Amino acid sequence: MATGLLWSDSQEIALDLIEEHPNVDPFKLHFTDLRQWVLDLERFDDDPKHCGERVLEAIQLAWMAEVD
Repeated sequence: MATGLLWSDSQEIALDLIEEHPNVDPFKLHFTDLRQWVLDLERFDDDPKHCGERVLEAIQLAWMAEVD
C-alpha cells in the first residue's frame, strides 16, 4: 500500500517541489510559501501541525542541494 509523503520525507518533497515550481530559487524562498506549497502537493499526506521551522529548513536545504 502506497503512502503519501510525510514532513520527514524532505528529499522526496524537494523533488516534487522542483517539478511543481521549476523557476523558483530555493535560496530566496520564504518558509510561509514553502509550507503552503508542501501542503498543496498531491502526494503530501501528513498533519499540517507537525511542521516546524526545522522541518521546513530540511526541505529547503534538500531543494538547494538538488539545484546547486
